[in-house]
Amino acid sequence: MKDYEINSSTLAIIPIDEETSRVYEEEEDYVVNKSSNSIIKDNCEFYGSSYEGRCIGTKKLTGIKTKYPIIIEESRNIIFFPTSSTRDKQSAWLAINKIKSFKKKDLISEIEFKNDKTLNVDISYYSLENQVIRATMLKSKLYDRKLENLEKID
Repeated sequence: MKDYEINSSTLAIIPIDEETSRVYEEEEDYVVNKSSNSIIKDNCEFYGSSYEGRCIGTKKLTGIKTKYPIIIEESRNIIFFPTSSTRDKQSAWLAINKIKSFKKKDLISEIEFKNDKTLNVDISYYSLENQVIRATMLKSKLYDRKLENLEKID
């Protein structure tokens, strides 16, 4: 598959190598002939913003300065976060709204998604915990902003 549209059933984008990724959805998974970072960047543009614009938005909303969680699609709260620096071509991306729990498994982490699918990801438990906190902060700020806008309408 050459292109992939991130949607509300997308769980994770895991690099296979520098030019190929496996995308996990709730019911199936796909091999995409792009890096995980390219899939994220292409989807930011598909949903109406640049990746750089999404990074600036995250920074302004949260103050986070590195390893930004990214709002892919705002109306459906599709937010992904990287497992490592985005300069790392082997960074995986995880959907914050789909994670049920995670635990330490040797030097990696096991993630359980809300559909009970599990995935082992090359990230330490503590780094994963930090990234989940950051993505949750972005999610909360986005929710607060939407709530404020609704209150202005009333």
